[in-house]
Amino acid sequence: MGHSQLEALFISALEDLLRMSKPLSRLPIIFFLFAHLFHASQADLGTASQYSPPYTPTACFGNDATQFPSSNFFAAAGEGIWDNGAACGRQYLISCINSVLPRACKHGETIQIKIVDRARTSLSRPTREGTTMVLSNAALSAIAVPHAPSLNIDFRQ
Repeated sequence: MGHSQLEALFISALEDLLRMSKPLSRLPIIFFLFAHLFHASQADLGTASQYSPPYTPTACFGNDATQFPSSNFFAAAGEGIWDNGAACGRQYLISCINSVLPRACKHGETIQIKIVDRARTSLSRPTREGTTMVLSNAALSAIAVPHAPSLNIDFRQ
């Protein structure tokens, strides 16, 4: 269920409860609904661009290509998530929200990527600097059209 659908459902349920309940009995119900709404939206918003081979050496694993996932869904971390190298090996679920390129996103597609490099020092340069993460060609193509210059993404660890 999408975030806007959850909001509409929440507002509808809240309106029904307010009409039917006594003022003091509303507080626990309202608290429960707010807690549920915020629990459902734990993802962060960010941006993504892409980079092409060569992908090695990496800041995380050097020339060790065995550290790349078999799906080829991997990324270089932008400075916002690099965390002095602690991002190496982290896995994120990501999906495309929108792009400057109309109809670029493959809505409903979510993939798991692994951080294998640092965007600032990657051998191959990203299509756009300063993004949250720089996706491999395979990763970007799984959630958007391959020629999208950059994306707004939803990501969570």
